[in-house]
Amino acid sequence: MGEAKRRTIQKSFTREYSKIDKDAKPVMSWLQFDQDRASSFVAITTRGAWTGISTLILFWIIVRFIGPTANWWRLGDMT
Repeated sequence: MGEAKRRTIQKSFTREYSKIDKDAKPVMSWLQFDQDRASSFVAITTRGAWTGISTLILFWIIVRFIGPTANWWRLGDMT
């Protein structure tokens, strides 16, 4: 497939995709999520996952470095 033909196909695909009515059909028939709610669900859960990862890293830094430095506790491997 030539480069020009491939670009033409990609442009027409993106135009068709952008014209899709988001409220037309639910994503799954048994789960009443439309496209807009599904994308907001993904955005919220992604934000929650990154918040959890950041909290875990902060907790690890406190337990591993800040606590022993401030003499709050001693780690078992640092005798």
